[in-house]
Amino acid sequence: MVGASPAPTVSDEVEHSQRFARWVADFSTDARAAGIDEATLQSAFHDVRFIARVIELDRAQPEFTRTVWDYLDRALSAQRIARGQDKLLELGPAVDTIAVRYGVPTEVLVAIWGMESNYGSNVGDIPTIDALATLGFEGRREEWARGQLLAALKILQNRDIDRAQMIGSWAGAMGQTQFLPSNFLAYAVDADGDGRRDIWGSVPDVMASTANFLARSGWQAGQPWGIEVRLPTGFDYARADADVRQPTTQWANEGVQAMDGAPLPTLEGASVLVPAGVRGPAFLVGPNFRTILRYNNSTSYALAVSLLAQKLAGGPTVQASWPRDLQALTRSQLMALQTALNVRGFDSGTPDGAMGPATRRGVRQYQRSLGLPADGYPTLDLLQRLQ
Repeated sequence: MVGASPAPTVSDEVEHSQRFARWVADFSTDARAAGIDEATLQSAFHDVRFIARVIELDRAQPEFTRTVWDYLDRALSAQRIARGQDKLLELGPAVDTIAVRYGVPTEVLVAIWGMESNYGSNVGDIPTIDALATLGFEGRREEWARGQLLAALKILQNRDIDRAQMIGSWAGAMGQTQFLPSNFLAYAVDADGDGRRDIWGSVPDVMASTANFLARSGWQAGQPWGIEVRLPTGFDYARADADVRQPTTQWANEGVQAMDGAPLPTLEGASVLVPAGVRGPAFLVGPNFRTILRYNNSTSYALAVSLLAQKLAGGPTVQASWPRDLQALTRSQLMALQTALNVRGFDSGTPDGAMGPATRRGVRQYQRSLGLPADGYPTLDLLQRLQ
């Protein structure tokens, strides 16, 4: 095939293996200086492997992105809701006790558990040591990977888990609620009293560790994550921004209402969220929603956890309709949008095919220039107008 890369030769593979072994040896020297003992290093690196698939996944940039409603359709499937309700009944008072201790509702803990591993049924199958050594050796994120690998060695040295059972995702996230090793060291809890912090096999440890993470990341006990709302006619969608925060009393004074007309919950620093733009549902979100974002910095993820927890607690799902006729822009289309915005003088940052604050600001400025609601939501129609 013209242009195809030549297949690696045996000598190439040998040279690659030797370089990987040298990287592991050099890292081991640094790990010793950081207090890792020889027994732990031997256990961790005796059969350490470079996993090419980890690099493929790390470099992968899927061309097609998903709309928030497609993400939520899958995250809040009838099966996931039913399994979550079964788990609530099954776990009972044990997890309720943990929830009370940390001030985080049981339903939120179960929702994260459901999102991260389908309630413990899918924790990943890649050895964490191998994944992090591979990422460190490859070099794109070497400093980050070295830090996580050292944290993983400390976990082994503490005997919370043995190497064979320390498995997770290709990126090093571990256990039933997918903690990175550094987060494990900072937040994992031995809730069942067996002397080990086991987020792979002990549900009490999983729940307490997750609750501890949230509690220490700013969770405010007794407050809801937020609420679906109805925005007033003439609402300035440029104010539907995470940086625009004010008490719910002020939003109420401006005409923002709960869907059922009940008083808005008391939240300080609440923001209006319109994840699908002017045509989709609107939410008023508070500090606890932002705490979930610290667990996984994705608005779709935080909304899925919040809505799943709300449903498990007997509440409603989203009531307003999603604009299902709109298509998500592909990464190539989003890069084209960013480039066109920049050319027109609407600064959207360096074109990268990812929707961030700079691109949202650029979209809003362009929408204002057209006299459109400045919701910052990128659509195919906007791209076509720009082109």
